[in-house]
Amino acid sequence: MQKSFLIALIAAAVGALVIFQFLPTFPAYLAFILGAVLALGICAIAPSGNNAATVETDYTGPTMTLYVGNLPYRVHEGDVKSLFAEYGPVNSVRLVRDRKTGRRKGFGFVEMSESGAQKAMVKLNDYTFQERTLKVREAKNQDNESEKSDD
Repeated sequence: MQKSFLIALIAAAVGALVIFQFLPTFPAYLAFILGAVLALGICAIAPSGNNAATVETDYTGPTMTLYVGNLPYRVHEGDVKSLFAEYGPVNSVRLVRDRKTGRRKGFGFVEMSESGAQKAMVKLNDYTFQERTLKVREAKNQDNESEKSDD
């Protein structure tokens, strides 16, 4: 709310300056009021970032976590999310970093809808992404691995 008010105030001031430049005989206070009205009209028409229709929510159906290997070291979570989102809703992307250096290790995990994950595994395994050939598999469950090692 505060951010949009600041934007409207700046737009009103700019609008007042523009109106005052083209109509120098027009009173400055009226130019500011006209600029404010125009700015509020623009803010009302422009889509706001917190609309219920534009807020992303996590997929709540059956999900699957995918292991994604051979990722470029400079890739960002958003890049990976948009790549996988072509095949279904993506809940999260986690790129693994080295604890000491903080640098990415070149692999990560994508949690997404089960049907989308199946499609993504078929389409994106051995897919060239930013000059690297991706390896996409179903992620192994750590709980199952630790239970097997206890036996």
